[in-house]
Amino acid sequence: MPEDKVEQLIEDQEVEIPIEAPVEIPIESPVGIPEEVVIEETKSADLDLWEPKTDLGRKVKSGEITNIDYILDNGIRIMEVEIVDRLLPNLESDLILIGQSKGKFGGGKRSIWRQTQKKTKEGNKPKFSALVVVGNKDGYVGIGLGKAKETVPAREKAMRNSKLNIIKIKRGSGSWESEAAEPNSIPCKVEGKMGSSRIVLMSAPKGTGLRLEKECAKMLQLAGISDVYSKTFGQTKTKINLINACFNALKKLSKIRMREEFIKKSGLVSGHAK
Repeated sequence: MPEDKVEQLIEDQEVEIPIEAPVEIPIESPVGIPEEVVIEETKSADLDLWEPKTDLGRKVKSGEITNIDYILDNGIRIMEVEIVDRLLPNLESDLILIGQSKGKFGGGKRSIWRQTQKKTKEGNKPKFSALVVVGNKDGYVGIGLGKAKETVPAREKAMRNSKLNIIKIKRGSGSWESEAAEPNSIPCKVEGKMGSSRIVLMSAPKGTGLRLEKECAKMLQLAGISDVYSKTFGQTKTKINLINACFNALKKLSKIRMREEFIKKSGLVSGHAK
């Protein structure tokens, strides 16, 4: 058939050309990626380029102050994160589950982000909060809360505040019968409170473990405590208040005076165990 007639036939009749449906390629979920975001050990690579803005920072960078105990024992306020990065380079960190994400069928799942919204004429303005705990597992621990419009800045603020709030705690043997004075627990009973949440920490012998709320256990583990008993009172579901109450209880350990006999028997150490 001539080409002219073929073209005329196509114009006169509506020819339906079948189009194959797109093939859906199943996308597999990534393997090995944890659902919870865990902050890894941070090592500042810009300490050599650091330009201190405070007298304390200049003394630390010049090498006049080489031990963080001098700063904490004298109650000097730390206002630069680089001070802690230089004096405690082996800090580890972890995020606390303070929020709740939406789940299926009305259920919820605990999350590291606490989301709040503000109602305005322009619409809802969300804000995220994150709570970070840092420690070297050898007598130093700190917590910090960060808030921002996005998750990453909130986490960075929380990390910065946790390093600025670093404290030194006392540890000792939690058993009256043990002859080996190992700093595995706290030396005495302490109590902390924040809002309506109250927690009591008590000494425990070696092998007991951390018998307290899981999020508080993260803090004690980073502080270098492996055995402790606890009691909680009030609204313990408010995790931010409960964590702050536990942190306030650890603060009291440095304010309690103890006899020399008890210090020798319990193997009491303040800060580093070495």
